[in-house]
Amino acid sequence: MGEVDPAYFQQPEHRPKLEIVQAQGIPLIDLSELTSNDPSQQPSETLVEEIRNACRDWGFFQVVNHGVPLETRQRIMAASKEFFAQPLDEKRKVRRDEKRVLGYYDTEHTKNVRDWKEVFDLTVEDPTFVTASYHPDDQEVDEWHNQWPDFPPHLRGACEEYARAVEKLAFKLMELIALSLGLRADRFEDFFKDQTSFVRLNHYPPCPVPHLALGVGRHKDAGALTVLAQDDVGGLEVKRKSDGQWVWASPTPDAYIINVGDIIQVVWSNEAYESVEHRVMVNSERERFSIPFFFNPSHYTVVEPLEELVSNESPAKYKAYNWGKFLLTRKASNFKKLDVENIQISHFRVPELADALEGALKLN
Repeated sequence: MGEVDPAYFQQPEHRPKLEIVQAQGIPLIDLSELTSNDPSQQPSETLVEEIRNACRDWGFFQVVNHGVPLETRQRIMAASKEFFAQPLDEKRKVRRDEKRVLGYYDTEHTKNVRDWKEVFDLTVEDPTFVTASYHPDDQEVDEWHNQWPDFPPHLRGACEEYARAVEKLAFKLMELIALSLGLRADRFEDFFKDQTSFVRLNHYPPCPVPHLALGVGRHKDAGALTVLAQDDVGGLEVKRKSDGQWVWASPTPDAYIINVGDIIQVVWSNEAYESVEHRVMVNSERERFSIPFFFNPSHYTVVEPLEELVSNESPAKYKAYNWGKFLLTRKASNFKKLDVENIQISHFRVPELADALEGALKLN
């Protein structure tokens, strides 16, 4: 343990327990009815109901027969392994920083604790247009460009092919989620015209202190939707809504784990759904690879409860906020340890409602 930097150590109350609690009943949803060649085919009410129940009761689910070619997934996973197997000096040639926010990085923090991982980030759109700063009055727009390493030479092609394939799946899922909320299928489409979506290649090396460190600390995803591919090692744990227990999400061959993030679960749905807290365990013997696709709206999107889901009986529970400003503030915490908690979706909760809820709980 003497070789491990204490910056990796979780606070005692957040350290992982090495005994695994298997998650029972995680929804496994078959999307085969959406992968036919008939573009006019509408999803069945049964499928929509499965999505509704999964978002409401779990906050995440798995999908199979999703339409992403297995070969596409295998290519990006193989290229990812080749990239991370290089010497550190080679990987750092495409290292990201506060100016170039895409590329390789190995000192990321979650909840102000360093993660036991290294990553490579790329955006779906190149360039991706973002707000230039998180200051409210700054209206300037900046561009993010992908950085590509010389080796492996096929990494770029594998990543771009994969991003487009998973993007199609993400749009299908957003249509299902819209229908599950009683909205028209294309209700969310306009939010993603200039998307800020990105793909992350994750590598979790073997860790000598798996009882002290985490690959990624506890968190909720801030965007709209996360589509996760993981290898057979596993490591993802989800905080079960029913009892607050951390449970292990076992890998299912060729499946994707879908995590609906704060934007849609909490804000757009006006808390009809709730995002789920999750973390990544590390392994003392085996390295692990995963590839999340973070489906995010355009930087100029004003995130607020959808008018169709707000009424006198169910008033807006969140104040409006600009997604680009929020994203840039979150990105800043990747490069330095903060003295305060990073910005969270809870900071936009309407205070009157929060105070009323707290008062009601005290009375009961």
